[in-house]
Amino acid sequence: MFDNFVQKRRYYYMFSGIVIGLGLLAMIYSVISTGQIFPLGVDFLGGTRFEIQFSDTVTEDQVRGVFVAEGISNPSITALRGQDLNNAWQIRTEFVDANKAHALQSSLEALAPLVPGTFSVTTVSPAVGKEVTRAALAAVIVSGIVVLFYIMFAFRQVPNSFRYGACAVIAMFHDLFVIFGFAAIMGMISGWEVDALFLTGVLTVAGFSLQDTIVVFDRIRENSSRRRSSSGSFEALVNRSVNETIKRSLITQLSAMFVLLSILLFGGASIKPFIAVLFVGLLSGTYSSIFTAVPLLVSWELGEIPLISRIRTA
Repeated sequence: MFDNFVQKRRYYYMFSGIVIGLGLLAMIYSVISTGQIFPLGVDFLGGTRFEIQFSDTVTEDQVRGVFVAEGISNPSITALRGQDLNNAWQIRTEFVDANKAHALQSSLEALAPLVPGTFSVTTVSPAVGKEVTRAALAAVIVSGIVVLFYIMFAFRQVPNSFRYGACAVIAMFHDLFVIFGFAAIMGMISGWEVDALFLTGVLTVAGFSLQDTIVVFDRIRENSSRRRSSSGSFEALVNRSVNETIKRSLITQLSAMFVLLSILLFGGASIKPFIAVLFVGLLSGTYSSIFTAVPLLVSWELGEIPLISRIRTA
């Protein structure tokens, strides 16, 4: 199926470079135009919180339409559940002054009658602060270090086991840069803003990426132990290993992608950016495990990477 897979590795590097490069350009443009890598939502910036309850049934899209009509393009809308909370909603927006809040109340009452005394407006602080963001980024870095040493230990019988761990971690950061660029591009095109769910998506994508890469590398390790009694180059061994794992990887990842695609098409508008990030991250993780991590390992083994190719660890 992939007899000449590894030999075409330079094309994979070029494709990854183009995708990540476009994302970096989008992030640079976002920094120049807004001062942020990608647009941040009220979870990061703070704003105004509305809590309302209608006497008649309304949909999320109808509530969103009222706020969009008043010039608030990205409200964060959550349905409230609990005793006596039928048709109740919480909406977080950027800071809104008293005049606009009064206009919103009138528009909401025109949409459907409000339960008396249920319209409240409060100013809120950011739900996600710098400390939470730093903790999430630290979690990604620590997980990469832990996986690096784990693979070095698990693959200790394979020569240069450090390279396997390093390539897996590089593939993980490849996927994270892809979703960062995707967030920046969608912020430019559709006005999507990064909220607290984005951090959840980052951590989820990191986990998926490492898992799929380890599956492929483990098969290379198994085949490497049999290589002593058989002839053939390292490239041929890797080609065989990819052929033996490609179906499992694709079936596993496609199953999750179909579910995410269904939610993306038929789910609520408030979760679409989060689901889209997961979908793109999962797609990138499937690609990078086979078309980034594995070719990078081969290039490293064959001494094609300047400077670091001389690094040798048991």
